Amino acid sequence: MDILITGAAGFVGKNLTVALETLRDGKDRTRPGLSVGRIWAYDVDSDPAVLEEACEKADFVFHLAGVNRPRDPADFMKGNVGFSSLLLDMLKAAGNTCPVLLSSSVQATLEGRYAEGEYGKSKRAGEDLFFRYGEETGAQVLVYRFPNLFGKWCRPNYNSAVATFCHQAAHDLPVTVHDRSTQLELVYIDDLLAELLDALEGKPHRDETGVFCRVPVSHQVTLGEVADLLESFRQQPATLRMPSIPGGSFARKLYSAYLTYLPREKLAVPLKMNTDHRGSFTEFLKTDACGQFSVNISRPGITKGQHWHHSKWEFFLVVAGHGLIQERRLGSEDVVEFEVSGDKLEAIHMIPGCTHNIINLSETENLVTLMWANESFDPDHPDTFFEAVT
Repeated sequence: MDILITGAAGFVGKNLTVALETLRDGKDRTRPGLSVGRIWAYDVDSDPAVLEEACEKADFVFHLAGVNRPRDPADFMKGNVGFSSLLLDMLKAAGNTCPVLLSSSVQATLEGRYAEGEYGKSKRAGEDLFFRYGEETGAQVLVYRFPNLFGKWCRPNYNSAVATFCHQAAHDLPVTVHDRSTQLELVYIDDLLAELLDALEGKPHRDETGVFCRVPVSHQVTLGEVADLLESFRQQPATLRMPSIPGGSFARKLYSAYLTYLPREKLAVPLKMNTDHRGSFTEFLKTDACGQFSVNISRPGITKGQHWHHSKWEFFLVVAGHGLIQERRLGSEDVVEFEVSGDKLEAIHMIPGCTHNIINLSETENLVTLMWANESFDPDHPDTFFEAVT
């Protein structure tokens, strides 16, 4: 299937182009029934001859081009209707009645608060133009009224408050929210791409009217909620505490978006290494629901641990070196031993009520152990008590 994308350099266009290229090149195999051939990525600086060729040969058109913030309000109609008219005329001239998908906006609705604005009027006029084209030619027309969008490569200080807030938080700039209770409907770029690819496969989702198409996954949040989440993300490298980001949640998607705005100097996170003659112990990541991760380095011949917990339990995973893990249930003389090595990865349980240790058996190499505990360390209630294993 050969595909034309207008507005290919924009936020949605860039993401869609990359998604289609990964499918075409066999890097993404999640849609085995979709065969992507040639992709015409057309934008304002492209050669007009490219558009003419694409209108002749395309099997599907994603019309994403549009004007959001022109200097002259009159350019709304020129960009959102004039170019659309040109595109449809070129398809007509080529006799190409392939499906066409229009990226519109919720601001096009007559009931919306933007109904009297030039942007909303131009988007509604563009929709009407496409619907008439479908009636005249019999071509399938898919019109999506997108709400606010966010995700990687969305331009800050342009037309997305979320992109602006992400940029500000990532660069330690103040995130200014005038009304924390303002409600937003937000669609994440990956959910949007999934819907666009569904449409390409002939499976678009429609709204309750049956006239317009929609992205089935969206999130209703307030500006205050967005700002609070971003502040917790900004603090994470200092606290090591990862906020709750359940699968499919807005928080998880916002965190992914936020990370793409980090400046280069914030990509590396220095960690506090607690060092002594035995080696080091470094906390890496903490969570409220799923405990914490740490990295333990033991020098040659060193024994660490020799303690037990009432309720806390752990996994020890040696990733480099050669060691011995010993465990003994309190009140018993039986010692259970596990010889461990970075050459054969095994995760060993440290069980509540069992004193345990880890011994570096090497005379020359450090023993490196990844440790996970089911709860984050609380210095006021450490639940850690000394007792030698043997």
